[in-house]
Order: sequence, then C-alpha cells, then structure tokens
Amino acid sequence: MSSSNSSTVGHQGYKSWSRCGGAMGKGARWNGVNIAAMVVGFVFFWPVGLVVLFWIMSGRQVQELPGAIKEQWARMFGKGDAVEAVDNVVFNEYQQTQYDRIREIKEEIKSRANRFSEFRMDAKRRADQEEFNRFMAGGPYSDTSGNTRA
Repeated sequence: MSSSNSSTVGHQGYKSWSRCGGAMGKGARWNGVNIAAMVVGFVFFWPVGLVVLFWIMSGRQVQELPGAIKEQWARMFGKGDAVEAVDNVVFNEYQQTQYDRIREIKEEIKSRANRFSEFRMDAKRRADQEEFNRFMAGGPYSDTSGNTRA
C-alpha cells in the first residue's frame, strides 16, 4: 500500500506542476543556450531579458531572435538608402545622375559652410586684434602720444 501511495503522490505533484504553468510555455525550449541568453538579458537590461523570455515561451530558439529583429526593423523602417535597380536602363541612368547631382549639392553646401566658418574665425581674429590694440593704447605702459613704452 505504501508503494501505491507514493506513486499517487508523485503523480499528483506532477499534475499540479503542469496546471501551474498552464498553456503559456507549453512549447518553450528550455535548453542551456536559451536560459543563458535570458539570464544575460536580465543582468544587462531587464527589458531585454523579458523579450528573450517571451521569445522562448513562444517556442522559438534564441538564435533566431537577431534575424527576426532585423527583419522586423527592415519591414518597419525600410531598407535605408539602398534602392533596388529597375529593369529600365534609361531610368537607372536618370536616377544615377540625380544621385550624383544631390551629392554635388551636398558637397557645395559643406564647402560653403567651411568657407563661412573660416570667414567668421578671421573676423573674430580681426575684432580681437582691434580690441587688443585699444587696450594696449590705453594701458599703463603707453604715454599720452599713444606710443607704448617697453
């Protein structure tokens, strides 16, 4: 009787454990890599750990997560500046000339900004020189004629 009693207790414990988990992690793949990734995610930044936890609970491997993130990012925000070529050669040439024109305009804007920056530095230097000359002209080392004494 004690043997049947012990098997019933063990079986009851297993049932209560599965009810506690419910359907939410039924397909979860709890292997070492997934657990380690989840722990590292929680250690560094807890929202990352939650993302990894839910990813595992959905039954997927952690190794698939970076590819899924990249795919979702590309779907949401486009592929950036990369534009696919069209079959029409004339259109591709037109498009390339437009890109070249835009690049030239950007370069011209940068060169004008650099020239203006140099102009401002020169103007500031001239203003500082004038201020310094006025200071030296009216300082204690100058006589009434404006000449400085050494």
